[in-house]
Amino acid sequence: MKYNFDEIIDRKGTSAYKVDLLKARYGTDDLLPLWVADMDFKSPDFILEAIRERANHEILGYTVRNQDFFEPMVKWVEKKHDWIMNPNWMGFSPGILPAIALSINAFTNPGDKIIIQPPIYPPFMSIVKNNHREVVFNQLLLEDGRYKMDFDGLESLIDEKTKMILLCSPHNPGGRIWSKDELIKLAEICARKNVLVISDEIHADLALKGNKHYLFPTVSEHAFNNSITLIAPSKTFNIAGLVTASYIIPNESIRLKFQRQIESAEIASGNIFAYTAARAAYQKGEDWLSQMMEYVQGNIDFVTEFIKENLPKIKPMIPEASFLIWLDFRQLDISDYELRKILINESKLAFNDGPSFGPGGEGFQRINVGCSRELLREAMDRLKTTFEKY
Repeated sequence: MKYNFDEIIDRKGTSAYKVDLLKARYGTDDLLPLWVADMDFKSPDFILEAIRERANHEILGYTVRNQDFFEPMVKWVEKKHDWIMNPNWMGFSPGILPAIALSINAFTNPGDKIIIQPPIYPPFMSIVKNNHREVVFNQLLLEDGRYKMDFDGLESLIDEKTKMILLCSPHNPGGRIWSKDELIKLAEICARKNVLVISDEIHADLALKGNKHYLFPTVSEHAFNNSITLIAPSKTFNIAGLVTASYIIPNESIRLKFQRQIESAEIASGNIFAYTAARAAYQKGEDWLSQMMEYVQGNIDFVTEFIKENLPKIKPMIPEASFLIWLDFRQLDISDYELRKILINESKLAFNDGPSFGPGGEGFQRINVGCSRELLREAMDRLKTTFEKY
């Protein structure tokens, strides 16, 4: 089947976060919304059909999730990531962020330190603070337009109160796919220092052409035994509203402790349509994903070439995964406050402000290119009209 990613679907009035919250977040709703990291592509037909078929059974009562729920995921991981995984290592979570919060409460105590590596997905900071733990920043190094982990900095920051690190893999907002060697080194340091790795891999299936993502527990024995890995079909298949995710914990003692936490919170049961959608995604999603990623790659190429030709002082960081581009405006010598005002009031564009991603985000903006080429062309034209004078 040939899928149409050029189709423009009006999301206004559908409780779409990226559209219906524009007024509250930006002070106006007449902006092109290229901020929240969900795509404007229609959710795949095979997922919608599976949901409709289940809805035809007119009772939506309590539903058991059998162990065979994980079989399509196990097959998907084997095919996409070359890893034969034991389904007993897996479990269900109503979303990635709830699983991170549960991990924090299961394995750390109030006042403990948790390391994050900014610039980073903003909820990594708020989720630590909201659970009364101390955020410790190990800022990423920006070299030749690409982020690298600061391993010397990491070692120096870890003390007796440091219990956990939150890893974003692939990285958001930079789009880096961490190399196997980088992940091995991270795993060794954390195992030696007794720091548990929580690896958010929600973008794991979105590696762009020529790049390979490594699931964290596959890279070494240290990683295998000292980690909680979180995956989901939500970004991959544009079904974030169904809040379905899974954890992978090969280490039995860590897994049992995490399971006790999730069960004590009474959130181990998801909803019928989340189960239905996830199963359909992993069973039937390969062709749709391939076509979608080809289209997204075209969007990335379009944006990077457009900016290179028309706005050479703005530097896009070329992503290795996902549908997000991190734009560096620093050469324009504009404050973040002024940059935001210009984008909103003159360009009529809603991007994600760099400072919200923590230290190292100053002077940057994140844009979402998971949309039609037509909308993206309009956004770039607006950007050119506003910023070419700089």
